[in-house]
Amino acid sequence: MSEFHARDMEYAQRLARMIRVETISTYAGAKSEEEIEKFRRLQSVMRELFPHVYETMEIEDFDGSLLFRWKGKSAGQPILFMNHQDVVAADGEWIHPPFAGVIENGKLYGRGTLDTKGGLFCMLSAAEELIAEGFVPERDIYFESARTEECNGDGAQIIAKELLRRGIRFAFSLDEGGMIVREPMAGAKGTYALIGVGEKGAAKLRFIAKSNGGHASRPPKNTPLVRLGKFMAAVDRKKIFRIELAPVVKEMFSRLAKTMRGPLKFLLGHPTFFSPLLKALLPAVSPAAKAMLSTTVAFTMAQGSEANNVLPQQAWVVGDMRFSHHQGREASFEAIRKLAAKYQVETEVLEPGYPSPLADFKNERFRKIEEAVKTIFPNVETTPYLAMAASDNRFMSVVSDLCYGFVPFRVTNEQLGGVHGLNECVDISCLAPAIAFYKEMMK
Repeated sequence: MSEFHARDMEYAQRLARMIRVETISTYAGAKSEEEIEKFRRLQSVMRELFPHVYETMEIEDFDGSLLFRWKGKSAGQPILFMNHQDVVAADGEWIHPPFAGVIENGKLYGRGTLDTKGGLFCMLSAAEELIAEGFVPERDIYFESARTEECNGDGAQIIAKELLRRGIRFAFSLDEGGMIVREPMAGAKGTYALIGVGEKGAAKLRFIAKSNGGHASRPPKNTPLVRLGKFMAAVDRKKIFRIELAPVVKEMFSRLAKTMRGPLKFLLGHPTFFSPLLKALLPAVSPAAKAMLSTTVAFTMAQGSEANNVLPQQAWVVGDMRFSHHQGREASFEAIRKLAAKYQVETEVLEPGYPSPLADFKNERFRKIEEAVKTIFPNVETTPYLAMAASDNRFMSVVSDLCYGFVPFRVTNEQLGGVHGLNECVDISCLAPAIAFYKEMMK
């Protein structure tokens, strides 16, 4: 892709300007003027970077979350592109300060380079360049960019409700989701564009154990923390959620099998026939596979007594649940509630999550995404996949039946580990092809 190299540094320097504006979103300050002001500063930079976009499109502001409308030639069903403005906190020791936007050794470092200021930059750069070329889309194209995605805020949800009220329905939406990775599953030696066709629901539960408390020098059996420990160990050990191979998972396995060798190639190449064996085998050998096949719970927070010599009258842990489509939210809640009750542990739903349907991957719209990938990345295969993390795309299911998730960046496993972690970075050589991909989709 030598035609892309000349502009790599220019694109990186432009994106670095967005990275240098700190836009960490916090749920507690979601509506505060101080919180919103951070995003006003970012949007001021965006206005300078994308002057044609701001001059040409209709732009609506929803407390810092933005909706752009690029008017097309006809009244055909519009399409929607999405990437959010906010980022998560950047604690720990980084190679370079997380909001310095340092370019070094062919990489741009900073919080948001992958999640998802990088995608936002490429999406709007594509529109900016097409407008400068005189291009007018055949149908309306919308761009949505919330400032609340990382704190589970309601920016995108408010915009989705307003679009629903206006009677607008999209042919499809394209938000963050999969990327382009080498060997997405052990043994699959190819490079694949992972196109999300849905995501598991994300819920937050609190599990509470109570007692009369007392002095730690006279501990009875089964104190609150002990009961919670037994409960968490049981969740870790027992199969309390249904394991199924959804159609999208079967399709993914079939496509990955083409670049495999040995017995696993044969098993994954015939996922329907070998479904019972795969359901028994894969969860035991791969956490990622288990997450695709069933509801999961990860315990992330805990609290007990406030003194080391006092038994807690109440102790709790928080579980992050990602519920599967085949079991659903309520059945997943009931399964873990029954197990918790066996250990005299109460279950409280803190955030119920937002279920979203799976989008069809056997249609013309999905093929358009595949064709755009093949045009810009000729040596890359595509596969539908099920996203584990939640995105704002789930809210758009009220205005589109086809909500897809894909950002066209080539990334390594190490770079994926930087998302929400240390040293988040993007190869600057990724930016021009990603912009070309978005242009291809818009055309």
